[in-house]
Amino acid sequence: MDALLTTLLGCFLAEIGDRNQLLVMALAARFGRDGAIIAGVLVAVVANAAIAAAAGAFLAPMLGADARLLFLALALLFLGLGLFWRVRQPDPLDQWPTGPFLTSALGLFILGFGDGSQFLILGIATRTADPVLAATGGAIGVMAALVPAVLLRDRLLKVLPVRAIRYGGGALTLILAVTLAVTALRLV
Repeated sequence: MDALLTTLLGCFLAEIGDRNQLLVMALAARFGRDGAIIAGVLVAVVANAAIAAAAGAFLAPMLGADARLLFLALALLFLGLGLFWRVRQPDPLDQWPTGPFLTSALGLFILGFGDGSQFLILGIATRTADPVLAATGGAIGVMAALVPAVLLRDRLLKVLPVRAIRYGGGALTLILAVTLAVTALRLV
């Protein structure tokens, strides 16, 4: 259950004000077909979460307990630093000749590679040896952040204190990463 809740909350936090959220807002404004965009987002999110969890399940047996904990600390470190990083508007995929479902599915699938959420799912799947719950929690967390962005579009960024959420979440994530790294390295 830890894997589910941790990835759910972590991925939700990672997506607030991130490139994926900005892309789905642009696609929703462009196409105006919320159902097709949400379906495309779901396909991309589930695929990326499954890939990250499968990689975590593959790596877990090769690492000792301290190495798995250190791996999770690194994933949290990258996520925390990413929350402080300035987010640039992604390419709105205007040149893509596909419809709203395929554009959102492929665009978010490609954009999701190397994303903080994917690293978090990978780290938690490696640490807990429970890839199914890590993938499920991560996918739910990302969807919980992206679906309101499709439905509310630009109004979402006006309602949420995005900068405060990202900076506060980044600080919390970095503190957790350092704590886990110190524990994994047995420095205390």
